Amino acid sequence: MRVEIWSDIACPWCYVGKARFEKALAAFPHRDSVEVVHRSFELDPHRAKDDVQPVLSMLTRKYGMSEAQAQAGEDDLGAQAAAEGLDYRTRDRDHGSTFDMHRLLHLAKERGVRSELLDLLYRANFAEERSVFDDDERLVELAVAAGLDADAAREVLADPAAYADEVRTDEREAAELGATGVPFFVLDRRYGVSGAQPAEVFTQALTRAWDEHTPLKLIEDGGAQACGPDGCAVPQH
Repeated sequence: MRVEIWSDIACPWCYVGKARFEKALAAFPHRDSVEVVHRSFELDPHRAKDDVQPVLSMLTRKYGMSEAQAQAGEDDLGAQAAAEGLDYRTRDRDHGSTFDMHRLLHLAKERGVRSELLDLLYRANFAEERSVFDDDERLVELAVAAGLDADAAREVLADPAAYADEVRTDEREAAELGATGVPFFVLDRRYGVSGAQPAEVFTQALTRAWDEHTPLKLIEDGGAQACGPDGCAVPQH
């Protein structure tokens, strides 16, 4: 069974939702038969690379809230992240374009270390002091920590076209599936789960998708009376 997860590094609910999903998956009896595929989604695809601003400023401008309201929201997110065992800085974080990060994630996918890089990017953005925006060398350091070659990472970052099509393809598919925000979870292209739902909701979705995914199991009694292409079973006396 396949689970596709559309998410963005700048999305705090993606950070929390990933932890909740993984909690449900860890307890799922068939977890070893579940393939998890992470897909790209930019919350702000038109933001320029050098357009970096404090999170609180972005929230007040985008949603028309006061700085006190924005800070209260960040504090609440910090509490919810902590409940999932995640570190979360509620002060002095930056917000910016995530396009280069998504392009690096596609390189990491090719090299088999996408999950490792995704975790490092999330932690760097939400838990560490040094910004991940408008700092290519910071991204190279994280790529190397995930297992990528530094020169390969620098080549991708130096070429805006590298893996750009892959990012846009992911985003088009998300739109076709009806995703208007992230995180967005799609199970076997049958069920969708939107948002950082509680682990119990993911458990229910995994169970339902698995039950419909798995082939029917036959109970045989050794003397089935049935007909097939070659005829019907002859009763034995």
